[in-house]
Amino acid sequence: MVTTTGLAAAPPLPEGSAPAPGPAAEAPVAGDGHALAALLVLADGRFPAGGHAHSGGAEAAVKAGRITDGASLAAFCGGRLHTTGLTAAALAAAAAAGLDPLGLDAAADARTPSSALRTASRRLGRQLTRAARATWPSAALDALAAARPRGAHQPVVLGLVARAAGLSPLAAAYAAAYESVSGPATAVVRLLSLDPFEASAVLARLAPDLDEVARTAAEAARRALDEGPHVLPAASAPLLDITAEQHAAWPVRLFAT
Repeated sequence: MVTTTGLAAAPPLPEGSAPAPGPAAEAPVAGDGHALAALLVLADGRFPAGGHAHSGGAEAAVKAGRITDGASLAAFCGGRLHTTGLTAAALAAAAAAGLDPLGLDAAADARTPSSALRTASRRLGRQLTRAARATWPSAALDALAAARPRGAHQPVVLGLVARAAGLSPLAAAYAAAYESVSGPATAVVRLLSLDPFEASAVLARLAPDLDEVARTAAEAARRALDEGPHVLPAASAPLLDITAEQHAAWPVRLFAT
């Protein structure tokens, strides 16, 4: 079952039973419904963080003929979610958990081999910082902005924003994971004139995978608190890195990435 937020809902438990301990039992938000509302604001594509200008590699995939319809969009989004989406979700969860954001920024650099994507990530991080400082003022965001005036990596900023908004590391992971697939799905509607109902269905069917990726990322963030950021996932998608470099050299393009 999928809830109105687009995230998978757990099946009802038998009467008298309790949730199993562990990552799956962690609440996506820390606190009450106000925190849940903050998650909805942060994950909303209309939040002015600059994501609307990016296709997440979908524009290059469309031109190459790798995305042609809803089925190929689903395959693309699924691959992206379990690679770069997982990596971003873990970085966001670790920042929300309280790891040193400068150390995480260096970890994000090491996990982003494409110079075009590193530049885009920092630009998005700078834009997200501007929007978040106006929405959820935070000394941590102020300090990161001062230390990285050209922008920290977007997943790291996202985690700090989630923390400032009262969200848990799991919620930060959900926001990053969802963003990794919602951007391409929205872009393909414009690039292919794909039926928006079909694109929304792709995202809804990815709900179980989103749950898995977010929980894996949050668990990695918990480990990183004790062992350091080197234990965070470093899943990669080499084809996305290669096509990002090619896309950046196009004289005419609809999206920045």
